[in-house]
Amino acid sequence: MRIMKLDPSFYKHLLDHVYDGVYFVDTDRRILYWNRGAERITGYPAEEVVGSRCADNILVHVDENGVELCKTACPLLQAVNDTKNHHAEVFLHHKSGHRIPVSVYATSLRNEDGQVIGCIETFRESVHGPDPLYLYELEKASLLDPLTQVANRRFLEMRLASSLGEFGRYGIPFGVIFADIDHFKEINDTYGHLAGDDMLKMIARSLRTNVRSTDLVGRWGGEEFVIIASHASLKSLQNLAQKLRTLIEKSFLRRDDRNLQVTMTFGATMVRSEDTEQSVMARADALMYRGKSDGRNRVIAEP
Repeated sequence: MRIMKLDPSFYKHLLDHVYDGVYFVDTDRRILYWNRGAERITGYPAEEVVGSRCADNILVHVDENGVELCKTACPLLQAVNDTKNHHAEVFLHHKSGHRIPVSVYATSLRNEDGQVIGCIETFRESVHGPDPLYLYELEKASLLDPLTQVANRRFLEMRLASSLGEFGRYGIPFGVIFADIDHFKEINDTYGHLAGDDMLKMIARSLRTNVRSTDLVGRWGGEEFVIIASHASLKSLQNLAQKLRTLIEKSFLRRDDRNLQVTMTFGATMVRSEDTEQSVMARADALMYRGKSDGRNRVIAEP
């Protein structure tokens, strides 16, 4: 049987057309190859990352508790040290600053003598964003915030009224999270309003990509955001707010060769039988302001 030999460029062409992100590293975890899927998911073109390490302010994987994995539980590091395949659910840093949930798979690469010469990691988004057509229809209906591309206040108020109606008729519980960026004025004053706008967009993406598809994330106004979580309990609502708080804290924008970071304070509450649209929002807002008084960068959750 004749064995066909393929040019190495064929394999590169093949990997560049894989939808998932794929990259190779050497034993020092220095990036040697970065496919188009990795470019699409992370926003980083190959020419900006090849030759660097993923921990060099590039992917900087964290878990849902905000623990940075590059020096401890990095799947690539584990793959270098053994022959097993390693899988992890992590949150990578996008070039635009926000955090994206991804499933990663890492395995070692070995030469003919069995010596580890590097690793390969593949990754894909765990949660896909809203359908582009859906976003287009919302935009036409003037229900999206033009800057951040999340729900605007009008859309949030519509969902809140709808959720209250479902709660009254069918008893379907929901929760409201009110979140505010800490010291946001300092960002605008120090770095300018363009940086402030980029920060708002980064935060909106981090919030939107890390909630369930049934939850709604929106910009209430200024630096305030609201999440309406359907079929929630106080515990699940608090856990969601804590996860979002951590991911925001671990997100960053690159400005003048430094990481620009902010934190957020969250107030979370469940709907009550006597609630109106105004009362449930006022309670979530008050809980958020209590968190500000308690030191910021925290979650205050009450029924």
